[in-house]
Amino acid sequence: MNLHVQAIATVLSLMNPAICGIIFQRLEPGRTSRQRVVDATRAALAILAILELAALGGAATLNLFGISLDIFSMAGGGVLVWMGFTMLRGASNSSGGESKPAGDTPSLTPLILFAASPGTITGVITLAVSHSGSGLPGSAMIAVAVATLVTWGVLVLVAHRDTNGGGGSLIRSIIQCFMGLIVMAMGVQFSATGVVSFLQGAGL
Repeated sequence: MNLHVQAIATVLSLMNPAICGIIFQRLEPGRTSRQRVVDATRAALAILAILELAALGGAATLNLFGISLDIFSMAGGGVLVWMGFTMLRGASNSSGGESKPAGDTPSLTPLILFAASPGTITGVITLAVSHSGSGLPGSAMIAVAVATLVTWGVLVLVAHRDTNGGGGSLIRSIIQCFMGLIVMAMGVQFSATGVVSFLQGAGL
């Protein structure tokens, strides 16, 4: 039971449902509540599929290509830094007043890439290897399912909020800037952890 609780807490902290909710809100201007719920469900299913596959075969895939978890963490951190920078640029550009036409189907890629980021995938693979050895990674798979369910719940709550009002655009831009900085910091942290672990493993 302790392993399951530890795994759930780890995946939840990496997936960060609160930030996922803010990213989702930024992607859904002009959408109806029903459309947003459908989009939230689509995103959650994609996140679940990616992370469950990572738990089941991620370590074997990395081994097949000769990639270590440390190197994967370093590369994943770089992706998060890029995503954070993109969020900062998006917040800056949105202050100019140009917005997406209402009702357009949004791309959920930024949300999926954040929740199922290389950092999250690295954490899931690490849990799968350390908690199960060569057996079925039960604790990692349960943790992914629970964390995805919590994230979906947050997205559904956001979906039922009115995001059509223009008065909060400045506040949303400020929040997006702040969250962009957090995502960039997470990316730097993942990269730094990978570098330190790689150097330690190399005896340097």
